[in-house]
Amino acid sequence: MFIDKKFRKPRVWSNKILLEISHMFTGDVANISGWQDKDKQGRYYKDYFSNAENYVISNYESNARGFQGNIENEFFLNLEDDLPKKLIKKFDVVFNHTVLEHIFDIQKAFQNLCLLSKDIVIVVVPFLQEQHGDYGDYWRFTPLAIKKLFEKNDMKTIYINYNDSSNESIYVLAIGSSNPEKWNSIYKFESNQINQTGDIGTKILKNSLITKVLYKFGLIN
Repeated sequence: MFIDKKFRKPRVWSNKILLEISHMFTGDVANISGWQDKDKQGRYYKDYFSNAENYVISNYESNARGFQGNIENEFFLNLEDDLPKKLIKKFDVVFNHTVLEHIFDIQKAFQNLCLLSKDIVIVVVPFLQEQHGDYGDYWRFTPLAIKKLFEKNDMKTIYINYNDSSNESIYVLAIGSSNPEKWNSIYKFESNQINQTGDIGTKILKNSLITKVLYKFGLIN
């Protein structure tokens, strides 16, 4: 199957960053709206979290049971609905990859991701990407927006990074924590752009292909 490089490259980038960090997390890990859990490079995200005690996947609706394959411990969750009480603080780590742009009630969805977790929420979202998918594609996220969403849900951003090639879609990978004091080692990662959150959006735009053209012809400055 052909995959446009504009979409593949940021996926490969986010996989690489996630693989560098995910082994640090233990306990119960949930890939929320994980579809088939595939990383599109021949692996499964379950394999990334090598020190997890348990790993589960949620999908959108129960009538799709089995459509993603025989996924062990699969459960079903609509992120726009109120979270069932039994799932509040159910997991140590909640992981969500390129899903939030497809959910219209983004405030509710992000709140639910944070409510699901005892501590860590990992999100990968598009900052610059063409509209895609016939099932709804509503939002793009600046790093500052992600930071504010974490703050609104009583979590602190402990890691944020982005790819910045000029000829591909741009993803942001961010990690929020309810216990940020536990994660000094993540703060110190060389790739962590946490101290540049306010400037990242501008840097990304300046590095994007369309923006370079606009700068070249003096249409923006």
